[in-house]
This record gives sequence, C-alpha cells and structure tokens, in this order.
Amino acid sequence: MTDLDIERRTWLSGVNPVTKIVLALLLSIPLFASIDVVSALTAIALQLLCLPLTGLRLITVLKRLLPLLVFAPIAGISMLLYAEPAGRIYFSFAFATISDDSIALALAVGVRVLALGVPTILLFGRTDPTEVSDALAQVAKLPSRFVLGILAGTRMLGLFLDDWRTMGLARRARGVGDTGVFRRFFSMAFVLLVFAVRRGSKLAMAMEARGFGSDIPRTWARPSRLHARDAVALLGGATIMALALTAAVLAGTFRFVWT
Repeated sequence: MTDLDIERRTWLSGVNPVTKIVLALLLSIPLFASIDVVSALTAIALQLLCLPLTGLRLITVLKRLLPLLVFAPIAGISMLLYAEPAGRIYFSFAFATISDDSIALALAVGVRVLALGVPTILLFGRTDPTEVSDALAQVAKLPSRFVLGILAGTRMLGLFLDDWRTMGLARRARGVGDTGVFRRFFSMAFVLLVFAVRRGSKLAMAMEARGFGSDIPRTWARPSRLHARDAVALLGGATIMALALTAAVLAGTFRFVWT
C-alpha cells in the first residue's frame, strides 16, 4: 500500500484544509489561558490518541518534533531565571533567581511549546499544498492571486532543499566541504539566496504569462466543500481543549496567564 493510498483511507484526509486551520487554532489558543503542566500534558496525550486518524506513524511525529524538543528548553530558561520568585529559593545572582515557582513555570512553558506544535504536525503532516490552496480560495474566499502565490512558493521549498544538498555534495567533491563549517554555511546560504531571487523572477513571469495574475474570476478544477466530518472534527478539538483545561482545574494547577 502506497502513502497515497494510506492518505486516502485515513479519517483526517476527509476533513477540509480550512477546517484543519481552524482546528489548529482551536487546539492552540485555549492553552494560552493557563500556564501549567497538566493542561499541556493532557492536551498532548489526547491528541496523540487521535494519531490513528491521521495516518502518521509515531516515529514520524517524533522526528518532526525534534526541532521543538531542542528549542523547548530554551523557551523555559527565561522563566527559570527571571520569573517572579516564590517558594524556596535555590539560586540567586543579580537579576536571576531560581525558585520553586520559576522551576514550575519553566517546565510549563517547555511542555506548552510541544503542546502547540503537536496539532500542526498531526493536522498537516499529510495535507497536500494544492488542497490547501483550493480550500482557501473556495471555502475561505481568499483572493486567487494571493492563494496561488502561496502555493507556488510552497512548491519551491522542495527545490531549495535539493539545491542545498547538491551544493554540499559539489563542494565536498572539490574537497572544500569538510572544513570551515560556519564559512561554508553562510556562503551556501548566499548562493541559495541568489538562486531564490532568480527562480522567483522567472516563476513570476511564467505565471503572469499564463494568466495567473488576471483579475478575472477563476474556476477551480478540484471542488472544495465543507461536510459533516468537519463539524465532527471541530467538536472533537473543542472536547480535547475542554478536557485539558478541566484536568488542570481539578488538579489545582490552573494558573490564569494574567494573574
């Protein structure tokens, strides 16, 4: 069975991309109401229980979470050192103070970063950019020029990765790719920027020549509509958030962000 067959058989593949965008906001914004570990962990656990609906494997989700696993502790460091001290003081130097309250806040912020990233990975891990553009134009009623520009830019991302990989292999073949990591990175980044500007100019002219910049209302080859499954998905997302916040209240860890 191919990845395309799996995508067609998953429950989430039948949810409109616009609904997925709304659902991602629904699964993220309520978490800002409280800074605590319980609500974030509960949200992550309930969302991972929905993994079979997405068609993604757990190992795939964990790999895509690696950048967040690296940056989540960084987000908690400021809270650890500079949050208002409360409880037992463990360390103090100048403006930096580590206390019971700052440790709890640092853990909550770190886990919350993961809780904000998991919905995006689960919802858009198998979503085709073309389907998103169709939905944004037909369901969200966004201007076609804006939507098609985003789609064209998204399609270029894969080419940038290929260009970066090719440049790295070419430099190593010439014997200049094994030393000077930082110098190599910035030089390759500059070359990639030049490629991007040239490719963007050519793409803009090609799209303009094919009528993509016209103000005439467009027709769409693939219809995008809302169905009952979209309402079920939104109801499920609201339920997950309600359970997460309720768990924090019952555990006594709910801490309103403005208090």
